[in-house]
Amino acid sequence: MFNDFWGNRHVQTALAGMIQRDRIPQTMLFAGIEGLGKATLARRFAARLLGSPDRIERDDLSLPENADSITAREKLPADKRNEDPLVFASHSDFLTFPPDGPLRQIGIPQMRLFKERAQFKPLKGTRRVFLIDQADRAGEHAANSLLKTLEEPPDHLVIILTASNVYDLLPTIRSRSVVLNFSPLNDEDMRSFAAAKKLDNPERRIALSGGSPGVAASLDIELFQKRRAAMLALIRTGAGAATFGTWLPVSEGMGRSKSEKLELYLMLLYDLLRDITVLHEGGKTIRNFDLRPDLTDLASKVSRPWILNAVKGVDEIAALLRRNIQKNIALDGLLMRMRSAIPSPS
Repeated sequence: MFNDFWGNRHVQTALAGMIQRDRIPQTMLFAGIEGLGKATLARRFAARLLGSPDRIERDDLSLPENADSITAREKLPADKRNEDPLVFASHSDFLTFPPDGPLRQIGIPQMRLFKERAQFKPLKGTRRVFLIDQADRAGEHAANSLLKTLEEPPDHLVIILTASNVYDLLPTIRSRSVVLNFSPLNDEDMRSFAAAKKLDNPERRIALSGGSPGVAASLDIELFQKRRAAMLALIRTGAGAATFGTWLPVSEGMGRSKSEKLELYLMLLYDLLRDITVLHEGGKTIRNFDLRPDLTDLASKVSRPWILNAVKGVDEIAALLRRNIQKNIALDGLLMRMRSAIPSPS
């Protein structure tokens, strides 16, 4: 197996078998929710093939220097970013192409650079490994550019894509990839991870992470609770359990905050609506267990069509994230959609 990696033993076994048999697919797609270690395992796999694991690990996007570099680029104008496409290459034969810019997208200039660098022979050994992290964030033109390389990759190149939602990728990209599906970790693996990393409030982090070690490790519990309270206020107002006055100051505050990303709030909305659905259908196991009384009350007030309508509304906002829509306007619209779906008193 792979050192310092938790869970998804079926994926680890598959990758180890590929190395042992020396039968490496040219394109692999690591699929699963955020924080399961898809890019981490890609680096560990590359280190087995190329050596120099310490150098390859410098491409970890969560390292402070890399995270700061990505954040700093958000402030650059698009033409400056396009002149110098974002790529990490601490190892000459291992390159990482991460999302770039304020919308965190894989761009056309990056894919042009990807195609150009793909032709270079390995400096050492017989292979090069390129990682496109969060490939599902590629726009249409960038995805088509990537596809051209995937159609006829050089013999020496191994391409690893990661994606949280594989259906945001072109079907032709999926069909040209060997897909390895990552699953959320069970509680035993999560506890082992939390103990090894010496995380504070481990049980709280595990409960809120949804089986994602990356989320558990990076979770700012105080900030999380503030954001979650905002989304709970939206749902309560949208369900008719609170007045518009409850939501108004929350919306105004979000409008003033320019640094908070909308997608973080959407993830919380999905989680809360999931828990409401579980309780509405008579289930017991919910993620936001500390909110059980509030969520149970909401589950008793809403209908299944209301829940489906709310989830569809969140889906539609998620589809517009790449257009840089304003948080408070998008969520105000979702609120009105929820209110309109409340059944009229008979």
